[in-house]
Amino acid sequence: MARTWIEEVAEVAGGKISFLQGGTGEPLLILHRDIGNPGWLPFYERLAQRFTVYVPSHPGFDKSDRPDWMRSVRDMAIVYQWFLKTLQLRELYGVGLGLGGWIAAEMATMNPYLWKRLCLVSAMGIQPTRGEIMDQFLVYTTDYIKAGFYDQTKCDELYGKEPDIDQLVRWEINREMTTRIAWKPYMFNQALPILLRGVDTPTLIVWGREDRIAPVNCGERYMQALPHAQFVVLNRCGHFVEVEKPEELAMLIVEEFGREPARS
Repeated sequence: MARTWIEEVAEVAGGKISFLQGGTGEPLLILHRDIGNPGWLPFYERLAQRFTVYVPSHPGFDKSDRPDWMRSVRDMAIVYQWFLKTLQLRELYGVGLGLGGWIAAEMATMNPYLWKRLCLVSAMGIQPTRGEIMDQFLVYTTDYIKAGFYDQTKCDELYGKEPDIDQLVRWEINREMTTRIAWKPYMFNQALPILLRGVDTPTLIVWGREDRIAPVNCGERYMQALPHAQFVVLNRCGHFVEVEKPEELAMLIVEEFGREPARS
C-alpha cells in the first residue's frame, strides 16, 4: 500500500520539531502521549480521510530536538502556538491524547479562538479527586505501557511482545523529557480547572472505562471545568483509546467536529 503521509521538519524556538502530515481538508492537530508518537496510526489515517492531519513529535520527544530550557507543560504549549504560527495554521481542530490533551487544554486557555473544536482523550492535566494518576517513574516503562491497555493483544500488535532496543531507548528519552516538564506536581496543574472555565471551545472528552493510568474521574473533572463539553466513556477500553478503539474514536470525532456552528 502506498504511503499516505509525509514527514516534515519545522524550525521553532531555536530547534527542530518533526511532524507527520497526511490527508486533505481542514487542518487538524493531534498531540501525542507521554510515551511518544508510535508512527502513522490507523486512527490518524481514518481522520485523514476528512482532515489534513498534523502529528508533531513534542519538543524533546522522538526525533524532535530537546529544548534544554523547557520546564513545564505551559512552556510546551507556548512553543506549539509558535509551531502553528510557523505552519500558518489558525482556527483549527485539535485532538489531544494523554499528555497531549493537557497541552491542548493549556493552549485553549491561552488563545480562546485557536480551536474550532477540541477532543481530549484520556487527558492528563487535572488531578483526580477519586483515584490517582499512575506514576510512571515508579515502574518499568514497559509495565507502564502495558497497564494502558485493556486488550494486551493490541499492545503486542503495535509494539511487539518484546520491544526492540531502539524502541526501549526512545521510550526512555521520552520519559526523561516528561520528567522535565510534568514530574512535580505529577501530571497535573492545579490552575487548569479554574482557567478552563473561561474556554468556550466545544469539547468532546473521551475515556476508556478500564483506564488504569488516568482515572475516569479526571475526565469527569474536565467535564465540570469546561462550559461546553460532552463526555463519552468507552467500555472494554484502557488508556490508549486511539489504539484499542481507533474506529469508534475517529467516528466520534468526525461526528462532533462536523457539527455546525462550531461555536455558539
